[in-house]
Formats: sequence, C-alpha cells, structure tokens
Amino acid sequence: MNWASQAIREASRVGDYGKVVKLARMAQRVSQKQLGEACGTSQSAVSRLEKRGADSYETAQLASAAKYLQIPPYLVGLADHTAALAAKVEGTDVERRNFLAGAVAVAVAPAFEAFPAARAQPADGGQAATLRVATSAFRRMDGSTASRLLVEPVLGHLRLAQGLAGEAETNEQRVRLAAVGSEVAGFAAWLSWDMGDYGSARTWYGSSVKAARRAANPLLTAYQVGSLAQFEAHAGNGSQALGLCRAARKQLGAGPPHIAVAWLSSVEALAHAAAGNESAADAALTAAARSAEKITEDDPPPWPWVFTFNESKVAACRVACGARLGIPRWVSGAQESAGAVMAAGHEKQRALLTLDLASGHLTGGRLDAAFGLGTRALEIGLRYKSGRIVERARALRRGYTSATPAKIVRDFDERLYGVVL
Repeated sequence: MNWASQAIREASRVGDYGKVVKLARMAQRVSQKQLGEACGTSQSAVSRLEKRGADSYETAQLASAAKYLQIPPYLVGLADHTAALAAKVEGTDVERRNFLAGAVAVAVAPAFEAFPAARAQPADGGQAATLRVATSAFRRMDGSTASRLLVEPVLGHLRLAQGLAGEAETNEQRVRLAAVGSEVAGFAAWLSWDMGDYGSARTWYGSSVKAARRAANPLLTAYQVGSLAQFEAHAGNGSQALGLCRAARKQLGAGPPHIAVAWLSSVEALAHAAAGNESAADAALTAAARSAEKITEDDPPPWPWVFTFNESKVAACRVACGARLGIPRWVSGAQESAGAVMAAGHEKQRALLTLDLASGHLTGGRLDAAFGLGTRALEIGLRYKSGRIVERARALRRGYTSATPAKIVRDFDERLYGVVL
C-alpha cells in the first residue's frame, strides 16, 4: 500500500478521512461488509463513514477502521495515542509507537550532552545539527526495531524538519535543513522498503534526492541516488539501477571519500548482478574491495554514512551477487569474510545475508542447509514484520521445485504459508 500516493495525501490534507479509508480498503481488496464485521459495525455504517467527506468523525470508529487497514493514524487525523485509546487495544503496535519517540529522546540525550557547546551555535548547524543527531539515533534503532514501529516517528521527524525549513530566516539555514530532510526522507524510504511498500519507498527516495539537490550537497546527492539504485537493483531492475549508479558517480566528482567509492562500487555490482552480468559484477566487487582497503577504521564514517563500510561488507555484497547470479562458489568463497556482518547487531541485515547464503546452498544442492538457514532468517523476518525478509524467503522457496518436497521444506512451507504482516 502506497501511503504517500497523491490521492491519499490530498484526501488526508482536506480532512476527507472517509475517502482515505475507502482508498485503503479498495487497495487491499476488502469489502465494506468485511471491514464492518472486523470493526464490529455494519456495512451501511462503513458506507456512511466513507461518504462523510471533510466533516467530523467518530474517533473510535475511525481508529478501528485505521487499525484494521493498517492506515498510519496521522493520515486520518489521529495522533498515535488517540488511536490506541480509541481502539482500546492493550499492548499493540499502535501503543508501542507512542513510546518510541520518547525512547529515541532518551537514547540521544547522551549524544546531545556530548556535543561541544560550539556545535549548538548557528554557524555549526544549530537546529540542523540537533535534528541530525536524532536522525542518526533512529537509523541506529533500525537493526533491532520493527519498521512498522519506526516509520510514524520518523515521518513526524521529517515533518518537523520540513516545517523548520519553511520557517527558516536565511538561505543558509534552509540549505542545512534541506540536507537533514533529505537524510530523513531517505530513511523513510528504507523503512517503506523493509515493509514491502515499494510505492512509498520510491516516493521517499525521490524526495530525498530532490532535497539533497536543494541542499547543494553533491556527496549527499550521490548517496541518495545510489540508495535508490540499490533499491532498484534488489527489485530486479538492473538497467535502471545502473543508470542511477552512473548519475551518482557523476555527483562524487574528484577525490571523493574512499567509503563513497567502495559503497557505490558495491551497489554497481548488485545492479550488474540484477542484469545478469557476472563479469561486470565481479569487476565492480573487485573495485569495491580495493577502495574498502583504503578506509581507515579508526575514523568515523563521513555523514551521511552512519555505519562504516569495510571489506566484510564487500564480501557480504559478493554473497548477495552470487545468490542472484546463481554462483555457489561466490557464496561459499565469501562467507567467511562476511562473518563480521553475520556477527553484527543489525538483525534484519543478518537475516537478509542468511537468505543469500541459503540461496547459495540451494543452488549447490545442499537442501537441508538451505532451508535450515532460511527458516532461521524467516523467524527474524516474522519477529520484525519485515516484508523484505519474508519476500526473500518466498524467493528462496520458489527456487526449489519438487513433486515430493522433503520434510524440512514442508516445515518451511508451513511456517511461510498464510503469512500476513
């Protein structure tokens, strides 16, 4: 479901929350009767709700419909805490989201205190610098937090950055806040991708690129264009991804940071793999490894990178390319070097790499190893309600055909069957 679509955003903007409900219901192929039964009301009540227009709404009815259709509360004029109370559901995702912004505030408080006093002055970013610390905290939470819990606070954070940019008194302030908005929009795209909402992911990536250009920051623009290329490569659009990689590389100019070159080369490798070009993918991976060797691990990665990019991540990229190209030797050969990624605290990334390893085992005919790893990764995907992980697990299953599947495959099917996130 694309919550960033023009129709939904316009209906929400004018207060026609019934239309938002109708658009979400129709997109999910839910009938008025089904929605009424789920919300404890009638089909005619749902019909009246959808036709109400820009009028007052009964909070409990609106919140119940939004909860069933998984509509972000802000799109129907509800704060998260209002939706939670109106729906009277204890311990749900809706309620947990209320505490997430507070948890982030606690998480970033030491970082605020650690900032030298000069960093808070306008000459060093002022509001932009403070917002950037909060954005980094959100990004660090991604590895151990469901995207469905993160996305609403992140979109609220984005609205704050955009609002401050609109009120900025000087062009210098607007430029700095545009850069912050670019980073937040890019992260919103990443979360949408993880939830399997490709339409919103493309919308937010597009917004992040536009904001980076408004900020006149070539490195940030290269990062956001490269991130969109990475998304398209994973979506199987190799040609489009390669075109975006070329555009990102033009933005880097002369003498870019080694991390930028290494990371972008790895994205190019994924794009070549999506296009089925083994030799070009291998050349890009070799170039990425050469650049990664030059990165000094003691120095923090330059913004907008939050995490370092090293040789272990290049190896993990080779595993991913090998899985997509059906080259088991790439997968097995790079597995040990990618060990640091497997040991990292980012569980969702670890699950995705595990599925790449599983694909390599499947191509090599090692069925038990493939679906043993696949089951472990799928459990992580279900825990975090990650559409991206679940879809990759489905792709693993599609790679195996047999009229009489082995028990480990049947067990995997049973776990995967009927998954609704």
